[in-house]
Amino acid sequence: MNQSLPTTSGRVFRSDAPLAAAPGLLRVGTRGSALAVSQTTTVAEQIAAATGLDVALVIVTTHGDVTRAPLSQLGGTGVFVSALRDALLAGECDLAVHSLKDLPTGACPGIALGAVPVRADARDAFCARDGLTLASLPAGARIGTGSPRRVAQIRSRRPDVEVHDLRGNVDTRLGRVGVDLDAVVLAAAGLDRIGRAEAITERFPLTDAPAAPGQGALAIEVREADAAQQPYAAALAALDHSESRATALAERALLATLEAGCAAPIGACAEVSGETLRLRAVVYRVDGTAQLAAEAELPWSVADIEDRAADVENRAAGAASPSTAVPTADVPSAEVPAELGRRVAAELLAAGAAELAPLGSGA
Repeated sequence: MNQSLPTTSGRVFRSDAPLAAAPGLLRVGTRGSALAVSQTTTVAEQIAAATGLDVALVIVTTHGDVTRAPLSQLGGTGVFVSALRDALLAGECDLAVHSLKDLPTGACPGIALGAVPVRADARDAFCARDGLTLASLPAGARIGTGSPRRVAQIRSRRPDVEVHDLRGNVDTRLGRVGVDLDAVVLAAAGLDRIGRAEAITERFPLTDAPAAPGQGALAIEVREADAAQQPYAAALAALDHSESRATALAERALLATLEAGCAAPIGACAEVSGETLRLRAVVYRVDGTAQLAAEAELPWSVADIEDRAADVENRAAGAASPSTAVPTADVPSAEVPAELGRRVAAELLAAGAAELAPLGSGA
């Protein structure tokens, strides 16, 4: 691209009240939790630096923020998403920032996934009293989590402990450790983002405890009509990270093919190694007494994606000759994540995954 970079960074500020659109301003919708504001502020600072525009954090209250009911009874983590999407479609904000694992896998008319920034630590974090690990907890210890996947993983490794449903923000959950709970399990990325990493007594290896599909990644959504328009396109281009997008989308394609929502205990871990995208997934019985695993890989090249994007740009500019890039596989690199997710899901279904977990009810 031949676009010139801004010489100064725009201002980043928070707005708890509705904010009208204005020239030189981008409005980014976010939930009002400490974690959501922290991760959205990072995104806003990148946008301000890349575009030179002022960026406002527009706080949107979601149903998931005002109820204490278990997520599995509310229809899943999508309860954190719908209000932000409504605000985006209504023109109350220009972009919306979500934890990618919160997004339902089905398409949302009028909205596109504009960017996936560099992915943070995807692992689960064990936060226990007295520096204990899961293995060193005494029998009968009480562990809190709101995730059926984490419940199944804990019970598979420590059937002698008690697992209790857990809701609330990060501080509320951590505040119960050493009071009525011996430990809680949270996403490591969230704790890192709000400066609470010191509460972590163990980070579970993804080989032992694969995380929720998309965990550690952020999703920047934009109205479809605006995705290719400026200044949105410049902001999204500055945020998007090809490898993070590929791993997160492979995991989400798995979830979509399994038709599974947050009530299904499924862990997935995708990684890029050289020019290969690899995905491993595990489906658990809810009580942790059985599990099925599958793994596959496909050739994938960020260079191929960049060459294709450059070819599209050149053609749009009237270039005479197309890119000579050769795809690294029969499946174009841009389509590899979805194909890989479908293949691993098909293997799990063929092995009987639907008999272990509640599949076929995802969104």
